[in-house]
Amino acid sequence: MGMAIDLVATAGLVTREVRSGTRDGVPTKIAVARRRYPTDQADLWDALTNGDRIPRWFVPVSGDLRVGGRYQVEGNAGGVVERCEEPEMFAVTWEFGPMVSWLEVRLTPAGDGTTLELAHEAQVDPDLWGQFGPGAVGVGWDLGLMGLGLHIESGAPVDPELAATFPTSPEGVEFVRRAAAGWAEAAVIDGDEPGPAYEAAERTVAAYTTQPEDVPEG
Repeated sequence: MGMAIDLVATAGLVTREVRSGTRDGVPTKIAVARRRYPTDQADLWDALTNGDRIPRWFVPVSGDLRVGGRYQVEGNAGGVVERCEEPEMFAVTWEFGPMVSWLEVRLTPAGDGTTLELAHEAQVDPDLWGQFGPGAVGVGWDLGLMGLGLHIESGAPVDPELAATFPTSPEGVEFVRRAAAGWAEAAVIDGDEPGPAYEAAERTVAAYTTQPEDVPEG
């Protein structure tokens, strides 16, 4: 099971940062994830923006993937493409029900590879932040960045069943734990209290690694 060990180790390939900001006068928190991929900028851009390739590592995205267009991530968020500067950056709104947040992705050449920086900015719901901290959005992106890495390195699609079952597998739980701890550490550096930050990380781990049928109704 060399592959499984490698998957857990990929949690360490992401650099995590939390910043406090404001948007339209409302306090926000920005979760920033960076990871370097062993491919050129044009290929990484294509993997992120080509509607045929996105499902090979993520889930299908439909809609109009150009500035002003609306997109929809299958079973998840949708939004509007606000900026797109190929092959360097794109920015979209990330709308889930009534909640709107903002996602920006930047690609920078780095040696013989490319660094991806993903920044997800959201207005702060103090109760939600206290409960889960930045890991609520951060760990989901960690899992996506892992899938992207598997696709970039193999060229092949990631098995959707593996992706679906990974977070509840022993390796997946360990991956989520490392990722959530990384986000808690980033929140503490940004000024959160360590105790509550790490308790929030534990709740995030539980939320990501509980089998759906284990969750009580309501």
